[in-house]
Amino acid sequence: MHTAASETSSPSTPRTSRDLRWRVVDIVVASVIGVATGLLFLFWNNVGYAWFSAADALTPGLGGVAVGIWLIGGVLGGLIIRKPGAALFVELLAAIVSALVGNQWGIETIYSGLAQGLGAELVFAIFAYRRFGLVPAMLAGAAAGAAAWTLELFVSGNLAKSAEFLGLYFTTVVISGAVLAGLLGWLIVRGLAATGALSRFAAGQDVAQRV
Repeated sequence: MHTAASETSSPSTPRTSRDLRWRVVDIVVASVIGVATGLLFLFWNNVGYAWFSAADALTPGLGGVAVGIWLIGGVLGGLIIRKPGAALFVELLAAIVSALVGNQWGIETIYSGLAQGLGAELVFAIFAYRRFGLVPAMLAGAAAGAAAWTLELFVSGNLAKSAEFLGLYFTTVVISGAVLAGLLGWLIVRGLAATGALSRFAAGQDVAQRV
């Protein structure tokens, strides 16, 4: 077990000193992640929305199980870049790409990206940008889901819907965020790190220390 207080320490070990300033490589990689995630959103806008609609037709509010993929940008940004604003930057950029290329929701997608990114960002900030294990990742995904649910109360008119719908939708969105954004995002980052693609980041160095 590695306990050195440096940027290459274990994701579950608090760091005593880290430079949280963004490097040029951070900006470049965060931008690449954001654009790639936006392209993933374009795919999920069709597949995920079909799943959302089918689940919601079965039981109103159950459609939230499909939302998690739309929340993954904030988790990926936070886990890889590990700097303040990374989760928000990646999720928002992904939403902008999705909106500009074209989807069913237009500019509302950008509002969603902003809210979801802030939700994930809040969790990484609570951990002071020092913990990046599975639990923070799943909490970030869940918080992004909660933020999406809150925004939709006003943007999508959900505030006028029944308490039963809102309760089920909140539960499914948060669980979907924790699993499809948090758990899956954590696994994706570990997979990328194992290939050496993240060798210039603490996320890649953490994995390298274990092999």
